[in-house]
Amino acid sequence: MAKKKAKKTKASVALKKAKTKQKSTKKTLVVGKKKTTKKATKKKVGTPKKAAKSLKTPTKAKVQKSSSLPKVGDPAPAFTLLTDRGETVSKDSLLGQRVILYFYPKDNTPGCTRQACEFQENLGVIAGHDAVVIGVSADSGASHQKFRNNYSLSFPLGIDSDLTVAKSFGVWVEKNMYGRKSMGIQRTTFLLDRQGTVAAVWPKVKVDGHVAEVLETLGSVP
Repeated sequence: MAKKKAKKTKASVALKKAKTKQKSTKKTLVVGKKKTTKKATKKKVGTPKKAAKSLKTPTKAKVQKSSSLPKVGDPAPAFTLLTDRGETVSKDSLLGQRVILYFYPKDNTPGCTRQACEFQENLGVIAGHDAVVIGVSADSGASHQKFRNNYSLSFPLGIDSDLTVAKSFGVWVEKNMYGRKSMGIQRTTFLLDRQGTVAAVWPKVKVDGHVAEVLETLGSVP
């Protein structure tokens, strides 16, 4: 009987040891899983932040590059333009008179039509200041001719289909309309003095009241 009791005691001790060992193994496994999960989470959180950072750099460079308008006092960039009448105008050919050089987005659109018609209505006043008007867009010669005929425009419209002049004056820019980005001509007017120097600049022109502002400034330009 004593031997049987001793055997039972040894067996129960062994069983307790085995259970204790099993519990400690389970704890180790659980802790190991937690550590692994934390490391994986850190990697996932870190990745998109780095990606977002790298995307910001080219956007800033693009904006700075597209906003370089000539300033007041700068010599106007040299330019040569074929007009809707088949004539050629250039910076050199216009020296000795004041020049209203205005860039507009597109022929026969509402805002561009109102602006052109207002310049047309005031050509007598402009000529009295020994000045000329030249409109410039990327439209073709045929489009310019149709625009001129539709609204009886008598001042020249420069054809800048390859955007050489628009880019040299810094008006070919990225636009954002209703969240949609695209490149286009920013409505801008430059007033050049008799020496071909920039006397005034109107960037991002709003059509209403613009021609009146130009005429008011024109009278003070030598």
